[in-house]
Amino acid sequence: MKTIKTVFLALTLALAAPTQAQSVDEILSNYFENIGGADNFKQLEGLKFDGTGSQQGFEFPISMVQLKDGRQMFSFTFQGKEIKQGVYDGEILWNTNFMTMKAEKSDAEQTANFKLNTNDFPDSFMDYKDKGYTVELLGTETMEGADTFKVKLVKEPITVDGVEEEDVSFYYFDTEDFVPIAVEAMVRTGPAKGKMSKTVMSDYQEVDGLYFPYSTTQYVDGNLMFTMTLENIELNPTVEASEFAFPEDIAEEKE
Repeated sequence: MKTIKTVFLALTLALAAPTQAQSVDEILSNYFENIGGADNFKQLEGLKFDGTGSQQGFEFPISMVQLKDGRQMFSFTFQGKEIKQGVYDGEILWNTNFMTMKAEKSDAEQTANFKLNTNDFPDSFMDYKDKGYTVELLGTETMEGADTFKVKLVKEPITVDGVEEEDVSFYYFDTEDFVPIAVEAMVRTGPAKGKMSKTVMSDYQEVDGLYFPYSTTQYVDGNLMFTMTLENIELNPTVEASEFAFPEDIAEEKE
């Protein structure tokens, strides 16, 4: 009996060893290899995502643009009107006010925090050491019914109400495919400040040799907030500079 137990223990440890032996850099290396290669992602100049958003029972067309130079925006159409959020032209960050339907510039603190994230294109983990980020493997954990590697990512500090805070998030990489299936982070501002947000990614599909999640679901404090289902992803899109410009700036140019 003792011999059988010893053999069983040895087999168990041998099977578990590959998972336990994974270093965080090996996980990230496998991740980039499985989604199309880090070098291929570095060649991207921009991305455009189109699909459908769902919130509180309402569905609406959505579009999102991210460019290598930092410019980006999210827009959706509701009741025939285009509403833009998180629009950044390289200097100005602005949003459409839902009450007045007018464009409003973000304050200096929000803009500075947003600008820090623009160097994450096309991926936060790309060249993370050069960015001054730290990454730590916290072990394995079950997430969304799957075995995952839990990885802690600490980026440049952000400023909240004048106080500098760590920008920390937790990624859950599937132990089989090495792709992130969920991300958790603390909400820093707004009505949900102090609560934990979770973004769940699934349905990875190939686009010209690169893989992206086509389904994203966001939760705050366990409550479903927003679902995004992509229908098309365009690599290196052509986007007019005016699309990012604050409306008043466009009006001044026309006068």
